[in-house]
Amino acid sequence: MLLEADKVFSDSIPEIYDRYLVPLIFEAFAADLAGRVAASRPGHVLETAAGSGVVTRALAPLLGPDARYVASDLNQPMLQRAIDRQGKDKRIDWRQADALALPFDDASFDVLCCQFGVMFFPDRVAGYREARRVLKPGGRFLFNAWDAIEHNDLARMVTDAAAKIFPTDPPRFLARTPHGYHDVAAIVDDLRTADFVDIEVETLARPSTAPGPRDPAIAYCQGTPLRNEILARAPAGLGEVTDRIAEAIAAACGDGPVSGKVQAHVVVATV
Repeated sequence: MLLEADKVFSDSIPEIYDRYLVPLIFEAFAADLAGRVAASRPGHVLETAAGSGVVTRALAPLLGPDARYVASDLNQPMLQRAIDRQGKDKRIDWRQADALALPFDDASFDVLCCQFGVMFFPDRVAGYREARRVLKPGGRFLFNAWDAIEHNDLARMVTDAAAKIFPTDPPRFLARTPHGYHDVAAIVDDLRTADFVDIEVETLARPSTAPGPRDPAIAYCQGTPLRNEILARAPAGLGEVTDRIAEAIAAACGDGPVSGKVQAHVVVATV
């Protein structure tokens, strides 16, 4: 169940998310998604839930000089981080927008892409219907969703370590939301309910690496809404909890470079 706090990316979260979490788990999937989007040489692209802009940075260089690219996100601090990182590009229009109520005309885009955002939609079918509405006939909707937390090593380690720190009320953000929409059959059913018919799903595994155990601890504890759950349980304890989770990762992986597997579904639905 998605909680309201699961959608709060504020304070220093955007900067920490972009600095630590993006290279840890997002960059490889962003490059893959950007390549898939660019393969059809789209003229007009919409990205929803753009976050701090990792897909935007990967995709923009692959698009033609006359392409139009709208990069949007509901969360203005995250979008501002993306704008600051991207640099000037007259092809890109940055928009704060709700993926469930897109401010665009019907049949406006050749491609809509969304990396690891659908898990945060309070009504996924509504979000998929909006995607279908703004796509041209033959347009493609491409998105990623994380597989179950059991298939994502560092997120699982962090969640297990947090449960030991707070045994009576374990923080479950990572398992509940980023890794909570992993059933392929459910994803396909939701897309079909939104009137998509041509649907393909591929599950990809990629390596996740960090210089040391503290990097993933900071990434997850301070760069995601897990931070909000930690602060709700220990208002002055964010640093201590981060340290203890780093120690748990070190106990499992050693004090040097850390590596694990990340796994996600890549979905392509065509209008």
